[in-house]
Amino acid sequence: MKINIPLLALALGAFGIGVTEFSPMGMLPVIATDLGVSIPTAGMLISAYAFGVLLGAPLMTLVFANMARRNLLLLSMAIFTVGNLISAVADSYNVLLFGRIITSFNHGAFFGVGAIVAMNVVPPEKRAGAVAAMFSGLTLATIGGVPLASYIGELIGWRPAFYGMAVIGLITMLALRLSLPPMANKQKANVRNELRVLGKKPVLVALLLT
Repeated sequence: MKINIPLLALALGAFGIGVTEFSPMGMLPVIATDLGVSIPTAGMLISAYAFGVLLGAPLMTLVFANMARRNLLLLSMAIFTVGNLISAVADSYNVLLFGRIITSFNHGAFFGVGAIVAMNVVPPEKRAGAVAAMFSGLTLATIGGVPLASYIGELIGWRPAFYGMAVIGLITMLALRLSLPPMANKQKANVRNELRVLGKKPVLVALLLT
């Protein structure tokens, strides 16, 4: 059976993003002790990521909507990798917080564009399964990746966990770069229409609830 490298790379990227998002929850005591902050303050690292996703998804959509899909995926994973490296070398709470926000900016773009790409690397009758396969990386992250990262954090420190996620980002970037064509967008984005959608009441309510 032939392995679909692009689909495997997308699933790996989804796995890395899922681990990055949730693993600090299991490392909060270690991070708090190391950086000299309270556990509730360290907990803001989780909230900061969620806030970054809220800002990053529409921002990436507006600014990079006309970029070739492969390049946008590479950019999103580059942001992911750099953010995790910043987090790994952070010598203060504020630097770690900054790294978390940077990392989160890739979240919406990767999953949105990744789902489209996943459908285009398989025959039409297998598109639903391809999207499910990509998101299986997120499921595996929740089941196994997050507990493993938390265990590593408690065993040898929280920094190696972030370094590990940066390595996942690099592997994903390399696999996508080598296995995907540029895949240019056929439709040009209309920034005015995108901003008009954000101003609609249901969207604003959803953002506030988030």
